[in-house]
Formats: sequence, C-alpha cells, structure tokens
Amino acid sequence: MATDVHRPVTPAAAATAQATSAVRVEGLTRSFDGRAVIDRLELDVKPGEFVALLGRSGCGKSTLLRILAGLDRDIEGTVLVPRRKAVAFQAPRLMPWKRVWRNVLLGLQGKPERGVAERALEEVGLKHRTNAWPKTLSGGEAQRASLARALVREPDLLLLDEPFGALDALTRIKAQRLVDELWQRRGCAVLLVTHDVEEAVLLADRVLVMDEGVIAYETQIDLDRPRGISDPRFAELRAELLRRLGVEETTAHSASGAAA
Repeated sequence: MATDVHRPVTPAAAATAQATSAVRVEGLTRSFDGRAVIDRLELDVKPGEFVALLGRSGCGKSTLLRILAGLDRDIEGTVLVPRRKAVAFQAPRLMPWKRVWRNVLLGLQGKPERGVAERALEEVGLKHRTNAWPKTLSGGEAQRASLARALVREPDLLLLDEPFGALDALTRIKAQRLVDELWQRRGCAVLLVTHDVEEAVLLADRVLVMDEGVIAYETQIDLDRPRGISDPRFAELRAELLRRLGVEETTAHSASGAAA
C-alpha cells in the first residue's frame, strides 16, 4: 500500500503511518472565506476498517472526504492516505455517451480490456448490463455501476459519499448489503459519509460524529454480523448516536435512522 502525502512529512513518519493506518490525519484545517470548516481535525483509520462518519449538514463531512480523495488540497496539516483509493458519490456521475463498461474503465491508466470492467460489473451483480447505455439503468443499477468503477481500481481505501441517499428504501437496503459483502470480500478500508444512523450502525466497525469541524464523538460497533435493527444493543447505539446529533429521544423512534 503506497502512501499519498497531501502535506510534507519525513520519510520515517510516512513509513510508520503506512504500517499502522490506512488514513492518518493530523491537525487538518480547511477554511473557506476565513471560516474554518475543518478545524485541527485528527483521524486514524486502520487498514481494513469500516468507518462511518455522521454529522449535521454543513459540518464538514463531505469536505473531509474530498480532502482524503485528493480533490481538495488547499489545507493546513498532514494527510496520509493510500495511493490506491477510489470514491463513489451520491450521484453516480456516469458519462451518458459511454456504455456502462466504458464508464467503469474511465480514468484508468493504460488501455485496460473490456474484461476488466466485466469482472467488476459481475462482482456488483451488473454483468448483464455491461453494454447498456447509462440512461437505461435504474437508480440502483447506476449506483452499482459507480461502485464497479471504484472497485476496478483495486483500492486500499474506498471513500463513499452518501452513495445510497437518492435510492428508494428497498433499493437502499440491497445496496447496503452489497457494500457490506464487497467490503468483507475485498478487505479494504472504507470511510462512509452518511446522514443515516441506522446505515452507519448496520455497516461500520466504528462510527464517528463530526461537529464544528472536529470529530466530537466516536463509538465502536461490536455487534455480530449480519446485523439486525431488532437487536436491543442496536437500538441503544442508534439512540445514543441520534442524541449526539441533537435528535430528541421522544422523536428518535420516528426518525427511521435519519440524522439532522
């Protein structure tokens, strides 16, 4: 796992971080018009760990993910991430003039063969749509194509920015199960940005709550997999996370996993 350094560190420090962390963030600050959206943030993600990041809208979650992806480098502090990383966003961002398999290969170096795309599409259950045009895909199919495009890069770090937010409830459940299966099969580190508390508890090893530009709270999710929302411990974790997000206990039962 090669290390991509967003800010200079000594070679020895980079080597140490690489051996113990998939992500290491130290003193990260990102400001817009003089206002710190991320303020001296610290974060570590272990290799193979699934971490979910919750927080109110505007707290800096997506900004942090973009920094980890290397899409925003106007920062202060140190960010160490694997060189092999991939991102899947809420919008699949498929090019409508390219067939699905060509979308999966988009941005890869060299001239990868169609079979590379087909194998990734088969992994997400979409091989039968290999030659389709993006406009003919359902919302769930388009999101699976986006996941295939991420997986084909063989990432050591998979960054997911609310990838299920636009899906209907049933399709969302199926997509969550797929991501869980892919993560267990691949063994890469995952950072999932989400507003859905139930989704975070269902999928993650550890859940973080971001507030005012820092990680304000974190908890380990030690439930056995596969997980179910009927587990009393699941309900306890969900209630505590909702409380940390400012959702009143009396309304938590009707929030159905939605954070503020």
